[in-house]
Amino acid sequence: MYRYDDFDAAFVAERNRQFRAQVERRIDGSLTEDEFKPLRLMNGLYLQLHAYMLRVAIPYGTLRGAQMRQLAMIAERWDQGYGHFTTRQNIQYNWPKLRDIPDILDALAEVEMHAIQTSGNTIRNVTADHFAGAAADEVADPRPVAELIRQWSTDHPEFQFMPRKFKIAVTGSPNDRAVTAAHDIGIRIVRNDAGEIGYQVLVGGGLGRTPMIGKVINDFVPGADLLPYLEAIVSVWNLLGRRDNKYKSRIKITVHEHGIDAIREMVEARFAEVKPTFSGVDQEMLSAIEAQFAAPEFRGAGTETYDAAYDADPIFRAWADTNLTEHRAPGYAIAEISLKAHGATPGDATAEQMRVMADLAERFGHDELRISHEQNVVLPHVHKDDLPEVHRILREHGLATANIGLISDIIACPGMDYCALATARSIPIAQEIATRFEELQTEHEIGDLKIKISGCINACGHHHVGHIGILGLDRAGVENYQVTLGGDHTETASLGERTGPGFSADEIVGAVETVVDTYLAERTDENERFLETYRRVGMAPFKAALYPAKDKAEKKERANAA
Repeated sequence: MYRYDDFDAAFVAERNRQFRAQVERRIDGSLTEDEFKPLRLMNGLYLQLHAYMLRVAIPYGTLRGAQMRQLAMIAERWDQGYGHFTTRQNIQYNWPKLRDIPDILDALAEVEMHAIQTSGNTIRNVTADHFAGAAADEVADPRPVAELIRQWSTDHPEFQFMPRKFKIAVTGSPNDRAVTAAHDIGIRIVRNDAGEIGYQVLVGGGLGRTPMIGKVINDFVPGADLLPYLEAIVSVWNLLGRRDNKYKSRIKITVHEHGIDAIREMVEARFAEVKPTFSGVDQEMLSAIEAQFAAPEFRGAGTETYDAAYDADPIFRAWADTNLTEHRAPGYAIAEISLKAHGATPGDATAEQMRVMADLAERFGHDELRISHEQNVVLPHVHKDDLPEVHRILREHGLATANIGLISDIIACPGMDYCALATARSIPIAQEIATRFEELQTEHEIGDLKIKISGCINACGHHHVGHIGILGLDRAGVENYQVTLGGDHTETASLGERTGPGFSADEIVGAVETVVDTYLAERTDENERFLETYRRVGMAPFKAALYPAKDKAEKKERANAA
């Protein structure tokens, strides 16, 4: 795992010193809020609906136990005892006081963390597959590349005031768990026919008010060319990107307006100019970084304790069946800790729970934790014989919900409970859906089903790529929820299709239940997943079930016309 060197430590300390002085000037009135805004955004500080919100970077979602424990301390000392993990693998504190922010940043620096470039029109926190370095299907660990990109992009003088924010995701697996197709740049580690490792690069993905799936700009960028190639892409967009209209400023609009072929031609020309300036220094940096991501020393493959617990304990078996994923090392598993207990706020963890997860990482997980874009926490390296004890401890602290990938494992943005941009609530809807299906006891019968909820058009809840997507809007002062079906965030990425008119807050849970009932009636057998069924039968049966009166009227109209 990456550790700061002297430069990193000095850089973060100086940024914190500068921001402390800026906060003092804001408090004494020397800076107006308008003058302070660009300064605070450079340091991850937002002014939300009720209070300031601090977004802390967790680069590519990787944490040590000591770092998670420090996040717990910050939550208790300077916030309200909890933190919120986000779809960009960050953590947000929703209630800090402005005067305390400099102390929080210094506390983060003590454990090699910061909030730099978690906001503003810069290259944001680089995200990656949360199973990186552990997954059995992995071509290569994407975290060294993500760290190289983080170092390159942090305070890059050309890219601090771009047309809009810019997001990069990296996956090292053919099974895309990093939502690369919905990013400004998506990077997929691949092998060519000669067995050489390189990168497939996508550009122009993004959600929000104009959702688009990224397009492949280069099928195979050699390893030595990646960083100059990325610089060429961002440089081209920084010049072309529109600054006259923030709704048309993202690179997805630039690619759409100019076409991928024209963008590719401009990028290749810029790449030819940029590449000689790197002179191999990026590869030297990458080699040093890769050395810090060496795999831990794994134990033997025997799993007698795990096997006995799996056979004897049905509660442990249910958790193991849903929350464990195959590891590349024999005898090990990847364990996901659900932050989606039924009726809880998706992505929230108390300080106590953070400390528990830190302890588990140090005792059983080679001191590694990951934050997933799905707002859960991952123990990437756990020997199977330790899992019964891990599960026991998780149960004691409300962290053993066996629902990873099921209908209650919902992604939800903070919505109108916190966010000044939101037009509807997200959290209560997620809670009600999870509670309804727990009461029905149908989660496991339904199987793999991704619900994603956003409280406004900005799509922080990734609703466009949910199997069932829910978008909360304001309709004449009343919350209204649009439903989309068929979205997919993986390597077969697709945008959901809108079902029709939206539903009120009182109707939306019933609408979701109708969609699920329709799926269960239409699927060929219990092994056919929701997305497979939807792609086979299309929208028609779902629309007919959701809008029966409208469907009957249309049929009658067609019959009369005939």
